[in-house]
Amino acid sequence: MKQRNIKYIALVAAGLSMAAACSRGFLDVQPRGTILEENYYKTAAEAYTGLIAIYDKVPWTSNGYVTKVGVADAASDDHLAGGGGPNDVSQLQVISNYTLTPATGPQDDIWANSYQGVFRANKLLQKLPGVTAMDENTKARFTAEAKLLRAYFYFDLVRFFKNIPLTLEPIEKNDWYNIPQVTPQEVYAQIEKDLKEAIAETNLPNTINAASEGGRVTKGTAHALLGKVYLWEQKWTEAIAEFQEVNGATPGDVSATYGYKLLANFGDLWKTKFNSESIFEMSFTSTSAGNWDCVSCSEGNVLGIMVGPRAYKALKTGAPDYVSGWSFLPVTTSLFNAIHNDPRYLYTIANLDSLEKNGIASYEKGYNNTGYFLEKFAGRVSNKSTGGGPSELNFGINMYEIRLADTYLMEAEARVRNGESGLAGTRSYALLNAVRARVGLPAIPATFDNIFNERRLELAGEGKRWFDLVRTGKAATVLATRGFVAGKNEILPIPLLELDNTKIEQSKEWGGTK
Repeated sequence: MKQRNIKYIALVAAGLSMAAACSRGFLDVQPRGTILEENYYKTAAEAYTGLIAIYDKVPWTSNGYVTKVGVADAASDDHLAGGGGPNDVSQLQVISNYTLTPATGPQDDIWANSYQGVFRANKLLQKLPGVTAMDENTKARFTAEAKLLRAYFYFDLVRFFKNIPLTLEPIEKNDWYNIPQVTPQEVYAQIEKDLKEAIAETNLPNTINAASEGGRVTKGTAHALLGKVYLWEQKWTEAIAEFQEVNGATPGDVSATYGYKLLANFGDLWKTKFNSESIFEMSFTSTSAGNWDCVSCSEGNVLGIMVGPRAYKALKTGAPDYVSGWSFLPVTTSLFNAIHNDPRYLYTIANLDSLEKNGIASYEKGYNNTGYFLEKFAGRVSNKSTGGGPSELNFGINMYEIRLADTYLMEAEARVRNGESGLAGTRSYALLNAVRARVGLPAIPATFDNIFNERRLELAGEGKRWFDLVRTGKAATVLATRGFVAGKNEILPIPLLELDNTKIEQSKEWGGTK
């Protein structure tokens, strides 16, 4: 790991700039001037700032407009890279057509941001025991949150890269080039350990006040994330137990312990932040001071401008109030055909092809244009920034890392893959059809294929499809026409610069020895 990717100490010395700009839910800390790291972490307020710094790496955007959701969408069969041309945000282009190499692709940004999150978690965990001016119950909650978030970052790293270094304390300058990789099994074991310890901590709450703490993780988040980890490891029994804890006794009813409940209206998921379906939410604001000099400094959701139709113009009264965007991640005809007759269609896809043919609106055809765009995150005049920084970088559209319909379908899948029939009367059947009933669809058997297809339609555009294809072994077939190579493209190459003068080795899938 290089100094350029482990930035925490440098940022602290610059005045905790990574936390000062936060203004998302509870993430609201004012600049405090220049503070040296060795003089910091003396009070509860300073520890709180360190905690916020960890959360700040969950909804990240690189200076090159790369986001985790954007990468996963571009790599899937549901979207193309799009944009203004074949070289526009090249990181998305090369993963969409599977021409990425160790030197070119989104891996640098994913690696850097994830390890920055890990380092910040490690730093807070190292410092918390020495913070004397702090209530012990609060300290215990911060510890649980830091462990949960460290597990979250490592889960991304091991899924994306497989062969990674595992560090549980801040890396000293002289050690940056001497950290070896460990096996994926060791990483998963540590992820499980962190999450179990977070769950065991009585001071990690079951619920939070969304108005004052929206965005913070809870015990329900830890159970849901652990269930997801077990699903990847194909530990079906363990996954079932975690998801059932989250989903509650009766699918469709409120979860008595955590208060989770499917929203009555699917479309409200993108209107109401920190709602009853939210388990782990990526929070953004429309009032950030982010600007063109530092895109990654913005706290807005850049996908708002990226996925919108290019040169959009309303021609008739009542036309959608889309903000003219950059036409990235156009929806494929495959997804359009799959969802066109589904009740979730209007909340998922913006059909510019139809709007133009009917004289309602016009737009410029960008690269990879299909006529279909991602409605869920498209910027609109109604959610445009009203202050602080350019509006293009400051859309306050939140996204879900985990939501309840997701955990319903993951539990249903784990049960079916563990041998449950999925017929009427089984819990897997009830879980699948609670999701379908929410949008008025009839009940169907909970077969693996039915659950897999339901995930595609329910979670379209939310960055889940590519991971689902990879973990179920379907990617090689579904993405074959896009250039996906089995035994290679299931992971990303380790960034080329991370290999220079370090003990890190490239994965065998990418021509290395690890």
